[in-house]
Amino acid sequence: MIKIYTAIIISLLLWSCSNKQPAGNNDASILNYVNPFMGTDGPGNTYPGAQYPFGAVQLSPDHGLSGWDRISGYSYPDTVISGFSHMHLSGTGAGDLYDLLFMPINKRSSRTLNENGNRHFSVFSHINEGASPGYYWVLLQDFGIKAEMTASARGGVQRYHFPADTGKAVILDLGYALNWDGPTDTYIKVVDNQTLVGYRKSSGWAADQRVYFKAEFSLPFSGYQLFEEDKKVKLEAKAKHTKIRVNFDSNKEEVIEIKVALASSNIEGAEANFAAELANKDFAAIKAESEQAWTKELSKINVESRDDELKRTFYTTLYQTMLNPRIYSDVNGYYKAPNGKVEKAEGYTRYELFSLWDTFRAAHPLYTIMHPSRVQDIVKSFMAHYRETGLLPVWSLEGNETNMMIGYHAVPVIVDAYLKGLLLDCDANELYEACKASAMQDGKRIDEYKARGFVSADKKHENWSVSLTLEYAYNDWCIAQLAKDLDKVEDYQYFKKRSENWANHYDGESSFLRTIEADGSFIKHFIPKEYTDDYCESNAWQYFWFVPHNIQGLINQLGSSQRFEEKLDSMFNYYPEEDDQLPIFSTGMIGQYAHGNEPSHHVGYLYNYIGKPWKTQAIVRQIAESQYSPTPNGHCGNEDCGQMSAWFVYSALGFYPVNPADGIYVIGTPMLDKASIKLENGKQFAVIAENLSKENKYIQEAFLNGKPLKESYIQHQEIMKGGELIFKMGSEPNIYLWTDKNAYPPSDEQKN
Repeated sequence: MIKIYTAIIISLLLWSCSNKQPAGNNDASILNYVNPFMGTDGPGNTYPGAQYPFGAVQLSPDHGLSGWDRISGYSYPDTVISGFSHMHLSGTGAGDLYDLLFMPINKRSSRTLNENGNRHFSVFSHINEGASPGYYWVLLQDFGIKAEMTASARGGVQRYHFPADTGKAVILDLGYALNWDGPTDTYIKVVDNQTLVGYRKSSGWAADQRVYFKAEFSLPFSGYQLFEEDKKVKLEAKAKHTKIRVNFDSNKEEVIEIKVALASSNIEGAEANFAAELANKDFAAIKAESEQAWTKELSKINVESRDDELKRTFYTTLYQTMLNPRIYSDVNGYYKAPNGKVEKAEGYTRYELFSLWDTFRAAHPLYTIMHPSRVQDIVKSFMAHYRETGLLPVWSLEGNETNMMIGYHAVPVIVDAYLKGLLLDCDANELYEACKASAMQDGKRIDEYKARGFVSADKKHENWSVSLTLEYAYNDWCIAQLAKDLDKVEDYQYFKKRSENWANHYDGESSFLRTIEADGSFIKHFIPKEYTDDYCESNAWQYFWFVPHNIQGLINQLGSSQRFEEKLDSMFNYYPEEDDQLPIFSTGMIGQYAHGNEPSHHVGYLYNYIGKPWKTQAIVRQIAESQYSPTPNGHCGNEDCGQMSAWFVYSALGFYPVNPADGIYVIGTPMLDKASIKLENGKQFAVIAENLSKENKYIQEAFLNGKPLKESYIQHQEIMKGGELIFKMGSEPNIYLWTDKNAYPPSDEQKN
């Protein structure tokens, strides 16, 4: 018996050692710099599982326990696994998906938990767990089973290493649900002794979710128990809760692979995906394809840095920008649309899962540099949503409009891509009509906004009145730019005027953008640091700066650049007091600045608009160094589908899109010795920081293609032409750099 235990321990150590990532700086594989566990501890709400770049499947472990910390299905401090489901959300704070839960078991344990619905579970240890792009593995200690996961664009593959034992089985549980999610109709059909097909329809955050599947086992199963609710049936099961236990009689050591393809269209779509991506391939081949795809995508930016931890943070955040949005149409183009029908994407790939209130700020502008062809398909997906519903998406998930968050932020994504020349094969007038439709609807209190120029407080929970006005005003500015380009003069003037509505909330007495009562007066009780229902997941301090199209107008309202600077300084120095009640989303605090939530993300760059870029350089470096690390607790707030990560990617390069639709990147401070961006057009743009160090964070001078950079910003087209941006760094601020008004980033009020 001692010899047996010794052999088991040795084998477990070999498994662990063979899958650990190299500790050193190994440039042979860029994947070694990515830690998919970043954000799985604390408020990040990410998952560590296997996914293809922008893939439809996120094959990841589930603890099976509900709660805010387990929104993604996984929380680093937990110690149990109840199975591996195929779909998860990355850092959204919304508890949905968790479709198609598989769990391997044997006779070694039959423990269950009331909290996980009395399902089988196993304890696990992070010592015997690992992940890299496209791959996840863990040892299920109760069963002695090593589980491995990988993924294709529309499928997932599990590989289970069963030890010699009895009771070998795999359970597929379509009744499994967590947090907001719940099944409405599920179906399993046994096709033969290696193949299952079926679907799981569910409702949660997204009201009408449909996941069809084909699953194929690498070995024939000897028998099965199929359940319709608690009743055993033979070949088919159809009910709200169905599950199947697939049994294998062999008592010897065995490796069983399970390939699963998904589709939102129908079972035929899942079968087509299976044939295209998984058939005639084993786990190793599909894993290699996934790793090749990730290597290709991550290699679009080649980074040189003497700081290995910084390099790991950079590539991990870059990886997390490519988990969303997700491929949604099957290989034949079909998908379940928000109108409830099965539609077809003709000549493009339909994408889904658009967290636009978050991602319009930096993630989508980053895609215009790194993935311009994919941006075209993303905008075509927006337009399909518009044709199917009459409006552009707000926060779409699995062919549903959740209407989560505020604004019509598909608009800046479309306008940005259009003005950057990426939508030449789209009907520009239809693009405009789609943007206008979202802005002219009467829902979401836009009727009041159109009539009065502001949204008033209505005493309802999360009325978000000030934030609504500000976000609508910015979106309107974007529509005005598109109207101007299309020579729609009257519409340009109309939306340009609407874009100035933010100023209606300016209160000179408090110097904040303040809530307006229904009678037009300012609300009487007003403490700017308080979190009230008038500001979307923020307070008056944090939303004051959301006028990205007209920073000069905001400066003018305050009265001078000096007052603007003083208020910015206070933003970063006025810390909450111990007895202040901070909500769950108020994280990553530096004074009143909350990096854990998106409304603050551009604020550090605003010193450039008053000729004080050195202050931007100092605060951006502080944010990056204090709020990110390549560790499980490395995100200070919800990762939010790539936005939190995109901020770091841009900021490490040395610039950021303060106004996400004007094609301008405001200079911050570079954090990498060199970053070379391989552009889709075959050219390359390099950012070089000379004499860079922890202390040398201040730009002394800058050169674009050998000429002095005279502005504190660069333009998108300058990047796309290829070239070289060189920063010369020093330990003391150059207070004379970019102080002339001609050097300031463009601002709407300066143009008029």
